Amino acid sequence: MAQVLEFKLPDLGEGLTEAEIVRWLVQVGDVVAIDQPVVEVETAKAMVEVPCPYGGVVTARFGEEGTELPVGAPLITVAVGAPATDGESEGSGNVLVGYGTSEAPARRRRVRPGEPVSANGDAVAREVAEGPVPVISPLVRRLARQNGLDLRELHGSGPDGLILRADVEYALRAAQVHGRTVQPVAEPRTQVAPPAPAPAAVPAAPAPVRSSAPAGGMRTPLKGVRGAVADKLSRSRREIPDATCWVDADATELMRARAAMNAAGGPKISLLALLARICTAALARFPELNSTVDMEAREVVQLDQVHLGFAAQTERGLVVPVVRDAHARDAESLTAEFARLTEAARTGTLTPAELTGGTFTLNNYGVFGVDGSTPIINHPEAAMLGVGRIIPKPWVHEGELAVRRLVELSLTFDHRVCDGGTAGGFLRYVADCVEQPAVLVRTL
Repeated sequence: MAQVLEFKLPDLGEGLTEAEIVRWLVQVGDVVAIDQPVVEVETAKAMVEVPCPYGGVVTARFGEEGTELPVGAPLITVAVGAPATDGESEGSGNVLVGYGTSEAPARRRRVRPGEPVSANGDAVAREVAEGPVPVISPLVRRLARQNGLDLRELHGSGPDGLILRADVEYALRAAQVHGRTVQPVAEPRTQVAPPAPAPAAVPAAPAPVRSSAPAGGMRTPLKGVRGAVADKLSRSRREIPDATCWVDADATELMRARAAMNAAGGPKISLLALLARICTAALARFPELNSTVDMEAREVVQLDQVHLGFAAQTERGLVVPVVRDAHARDAESLTAEFARLTEAARTGTLTPAELTGGTFTLNNYGVFGVDGSTPIINHPEAAMLGVGRIIPKPWVHEGELAVRRLVELSLTFDHRVCDGGTAGGFLRYVADCVEQPAVLVRTL
C-alpha cells in the first residue's frame, strides 16, 4: 500500500524565513525521483530550485504561483511505494528505502527488537549501504559533507527518521566536545511522541494598519528581491554619512585601447572589465575605500581582498552580483566572470553566495543613457564608483578644441572611512587611467 509523505519548505539558509512560489516544476500525478527539483521559489537573495527528498507520485501541491510560504509550510505530498508482490499489505519492501510515512497506515508494521520507531510508533525502514538518506534539505546534506559526517550514522529526529539540520549540528558538536570524528550510533534511538500541547489562547485581533497613501492606485508588494533591496537601501541611507565627488574624463584613448585589444584576436574584452581593472588598481593605492565600518567596535575594518560588486537591473529588481577576488583577475578573466554573472542575474539563478560579500561596487549607469548619478552605497561597503555614458563632446585636447569621447565619473563614499582628499585622489587616479591607459600598465 502506498504511503503519503508530506514535504515541507526547507530551511534555505542565509537566515531566510520565507519564499515565494515562482513556478511549479511538477503537476499532481507526476512521478518524481529522489532529489528531483519540484518547485522554483524566490527568496530575498535569489531564485532557488527546491528538490524533494522523496520519490513517488505527487498527490497534492500547496500554494499557487505567487504565494509566499514560511519555512516549514507544506509544499507537496508524495505517495511512495506500491502494493507488495506477495499480496500482503504488511511491510514496506517496495517502499523507497529510507522513507517511512507521516501518517499511521491501516495496518502497522511490526517493530522488531532494537529497531527505531517514529513518533506514531511505526517502524522506520533502515538505510541500506547503497540507499538514499532521508535529509530535509540539500543544505543539510552539504553541511554534513563539508564536515566529513556520514549521514548513514545518524538517526533523524524528524518525521520517520528524516535528518534535520539540528541532528547534523548536534552530531558535530558532540564530536567536537569529545575531540574525535563522529562515530556510528551504537544503539538505535526510539522516538517518543511528545505530549499534546495545551490549547493556545486565542490571540487578540490585530489593530488595523493605517496607511498615509491614497486609497486608489496600483500597489506592488515589497517582497522577495525587491523587498530585500528596499530594506538594504533604507539601512544604507540611515546609517552611512555619504558624500559624492565627480569629474569629467576623456575616454577616447581607453576606447581605442579596447578596440586594439579586440582586434588582436582572442576573447573580446568588455569595457566593464577594463573599468573594473582600473578600480582594483585604484583601490590598491587607496585601500581606505575597500573597507567596512564596525560600529559596535567603533572601528574601520580595511579589507585585504577586493570582491567587486556590479549593479545589474533585472525584471525582478536591482541586484548586485559579486566578482570574487577581482584584484587577482586580468581583463579577460573579468570579462568572462561579468558575462557569467550577468546571465545568471537575467535568468534569476544567482546563488546567495554570488549576491553577498562585496567590498566595493562598480555602477555603470551609463547603460541607461544618463551622464551622472549620486547612488546609495551598497551597505556595508564604504564606496561606489559610478560611470556615465561615453559620448562625443567638445573638449580641449593638447591645447585645441576637439571632439572627444567623454565620460562623467562619480565616487560616492562613506565619510567615516576617509576624508575628501582620499576620495578625490582615488577618483583622480581612475580618471587618469581612463584618459591615459598607459598609466594602468605600471600596476599590471
